[in-house]
Amino acid sequence: MRNTKPMTMPTLQRSTPRLAMRSLPLLFAMLVAMPWCTAAAQQSALSVQQIMQAPEDWIGSWPGRLSWSETGETLYFWWNPDGRFESDSLFAVPRRGGTARQVSPSERRAPRTTFDGWRQDDRVYSRDFRRKLFTSGSDIYIMNRQTGDLQRLFKTNESESNPQFTSGDAAITFQRGGNVYRMDLESGFTEQLTDLRSGSEPREKKLDPQDEFLRDQQLRLFDYVREGEEADSLRAASRDRDAAAEDAPTVFRYGNKQLRSIEIDASGRFVSFILWERGDQSKNTMSVRLVTESGYPEEETWRSKVGTESESPELWIQDLERDTTYRVDLTDLPGIYDVPAYRAEQGVEVDSSKARILETPRVVWSPDGPFAVVNVTARDNKDRWIAKLDPAAGTVEVLDRQHDDAWIGGPGMFDLGWIPGTRTVYFQSEATGYSHLYTVDTASGRVSQLTDGAFEVFGPRLSRDNKSWTFTSSEGSPFERHFYQMPVNGGKRTRLTSLTGNNAVELNPDEKTMAMVYSVTNRPPEVYLENERVTHSPKDEWLSYDWRTPDIVHFRASDGVDVPAQLFVPDNPNGAAVIFVHGAGYLQNVHRWWSSYFREYMFNNMLTDLGYYVINVDYRASAGYGRDWRTAIYRHMGGRDLQDQVDASRYLNREFGIDPERIAMYGGSYGGFITLMALFTESEHFGAGAALRSVTDWAHYNHGYTSNILNTPALDSLAYRRSSPINFADGLEDPLLMPHGMLDNNVHFQDIIRLTQKLIELGKEDWELAVYPVERHGFTEPSSWTDEYRRILELIEETVGKAP
Repeated sequence: MRNTKPMTMPTLQRSTPRLAMRSLPLLFAMLVAMPWCTAAAQQSALSVQQIMQAPEDWIGSWPGRLSWSETGETLYFWWNPDGRFESDSLFAVPRRGGTARQVSPSERRAPRTTFDGWRQDDRVYSRDFRRKLFTSGSDIYIMNRQTGDLQRLFKTNESESNPQFTSGDAAITFQRGGNVYRMDLESGFTEQLTDLRSGSEPREKKLDPQDEFLRDQQLRLFDYVREGEEADSLRAASRDRDAAAEDAPTVFRYGNKQLRSIEIDASGRFVSFILWERGDQSKNTMSVRLVTESGYPEEETWRSKVGTESESPELWIQDLERDTTYRVDLTDLPGIYDVPAYRAEQGVEVDSSKARILETPRVVWSPDGPFAVVNVTARDNKDRWIAKLDPAAGTVEVLDRQHDDAWIGGPGMFDLGWIPGTRTVYFQSEATGYSHLYTVDTASGRVSQLTDGAFEVFGPRLSRDNKSWTFTSSEGSPFERHFYQMPVNGGKRTRLTSLTGNNAVELNPDEKTMAMVYSVTNRPPEVYLENERVTHSPKDEWLSYDWRTPDIVHFRASDGVDVPAQLFVPDNPNGAAVIFVHGAGYLQNVHRWWSSYFREYMFNNMLTDLGYYVINVDYRASAGYGRDWRTAIYRHMGGRDLQDQVDASRYLNREFGIDPERIAMYGGSYGGFITLMALFTESEHFGAGAALRSVTDWAHYNHGYTSNILNTPALDSLAYRRSSPINFADGLEDPLLMPHGMLDNNVHFQDIIRLTQKLIELGKEDWELAVYPVERHGFTEPSSWTDEYRRILELIEETVGKAP
């Protein structure tokens, strides 16, 4: 809390920003927010304009999106070292290594498929792995994997998708126009298997008494009319007989609902699909683009707000053998009528007539026949069921239920698949507190845990012979990622990578050769092939600066938990510090690899040059530390997550003697939200803050993210009240900068405008709103980045950067 007089400009007196927000054009007045500007006591070789320019112009373009050719002889990746058009940025290198070459436009545009693991339950490989189905453009191809020869199966104006081999590999199924087709690979004969149509069955118009009298009179009086009706009836009957003789699929009409997720089993008997009721589109939000080619304002429509009601999607089965279609009953799932714990605390009792709303079920068919499992989650995301589907009966039997009074989450939580040749399904669960790999025998219902420990598993894949797993894991250190191999039934895990940092491996089809995108804290990602570096991305000018590898430290939080953080230590401390707060909430930014916040990483280096300690905290809610860390903010965002920032301020004071009034905070999105909560509710621990594209009221954010953590505003108003900065704006006492894009498609511009109006009505001073008319949530224009961070630097230098 600042006890000094309101801040003044060194050359201009800055008045309280009582901005009349009654018309959009006046918003542009805020673009010229008064800067805080004085000369820095120390110098840096870096400048804001330099580090905020386009990354490819300054750092260099780094590669990504690795994939192997089906034969395994070529590694492909995307890279743009010379600033080419993005579409011209595909490179290739031989499996044996060598110099990467740019793929020619003709090769790049040619139909091509890449290896994506030996997973068989999507049935794109034949049983002997000699052939592979894939789509290119809107058509289907089949590839001979030994010769590389391609056969184009269709050349139509329609779009074909989702090709799969049937049992025995003699035929394929595919989708066209929202229906399933079957093609015999030897004869080429193609038949339509389903006829799913929107709308309702046409009905004959019911006549009122007057019209019925007139019709009967016409038929009685005139042979012409009577004979015409008889001819129409005969033609209709003939059409019905012809349709029956052609054995056309039965029409199933699904009304005004939306059709999703059509799948057919390997035997070709059962088709599953989802019907979904579209929500109320009148509750969508919008923004206005004011800088346009036409010169006229243009509206853009975005998602609805949290709490928008919807119905449960419906899971349907069509039995082609019995020519019948029926809905799968999901109301027998255990707990489907339960009341969430927070509602029970409010006195709400179970209503056995009202099942909980579900999200879209995911059906995964076995590659070995008409066997399926369904992944079902409650819309309140407090339950995840994996159930065995009996397609003939349209019923389910639960194999595993994961319940969390907060919300279900963690790596791989909604992925599952079959182990070919068995009745076993694999999945991931946070049952032990960390996301681990499990299997369940669908015949016996026996669940087996394959990995265990205080680490997480990412992206498990089966080997071609189904005898082993490979996956990425944080085992050994939450700050690194390594690639492991393990027997299919669990057991000893063998680490296959050794470099410190992030080893993002793409395994060759031979299951021996490893390629990876590898990075460390102070160098952007590069492609490696068997530990040999293939790409060299950074520019010499960027490399000429000695980029820091910040220390990873832990400080004891007020609840006794050790919190990880990155600490940048200056050579010549100026007595001040800056806390950077990462966004997203569920994201990890304390690690030993290149950060997605690379601009902020460079900015933090510059701040350290200028004498500031800079700390970046993986506060409660961050990814990488298991279930309890993730859910510590349930029903109170701005609670434990904010307290970790408060404890970081105390740590800086305790370890380095930094006065809390000389500690600034900045961050974007969730980081902006935390910054607002810090300045509004814990001002005695901070001296200034910059809240970028920040959430100011969670009742105005999206449903999927917010309802997991805070439930919905109508049912848990307390959670929203204590979690939304706008409710605590009266606590602002320190200088605050609020940059925001007018076209923000995530945290909408309305969010920051509502807070702006609140600050005006409260008569608050020492705050500024910087508006960026062409920017969305993630800025793209270097000029916008530069302007934004110039303002942040000036705020820091003119407030906490000044010695008392």
